[in-house]
Amino acid sequence: MGEQAVTGAGDTPAPERTPDATGEDAAAAAGGATAPGPTSAGMTADGTPAAPADVSGAGMSADATPPAPAGAPPAPGPQERTSDITAGAGGVMTDEAGVVTGDLTLRTEYADGQVTLRVQYKDADEWYAVTGGRVPLADPAALDAVHTVAVALLNRPEG
Repeated sequence: MGEQAVTGAGDTPAPERTPDATGEDAAAAAGGATAPGPTSAGMTADGTPAAPADVSGAGMSADATPPAPAGAPPAPGPQERTSDITAGAGGVMTDEAGVVTGDLTLRTEYADGQVTLRVQYKDADEWYAVTGGRVPLADPAALDAVHTVAVALLNRPEG
């Protein structure tokens, strides 16, 4: 394909223009009628964020709420998550009891910038620290994601 020149009236090159953000050019081309409702999807051509656009029926808006600033206090509520799991054939290695197998409860705890994984035999009283299951976590909001990954790694009901 070859190059094409964009020309205006009288075969002269059309002047370069930046599209308008209001949609007036499109409205003029359509005979002056404008469509009701918002003219953007939560963004503009010049990079300035528009007001959040309502996405009715979806329970959300097009622009996300900014995250909490770094160093903000953790959200209120419990800072631990628990799930019942079934350890696979190799079990789960713990610091205190060695390998534990069978039906277990996994608890992911957040305290003092650290995540700790613990397991117990289902409905038992003693908790055991998972070997290698303690790591720093800068953002306590990531606790759910860490717990989800830990469950995915340790839950092996088929062996």
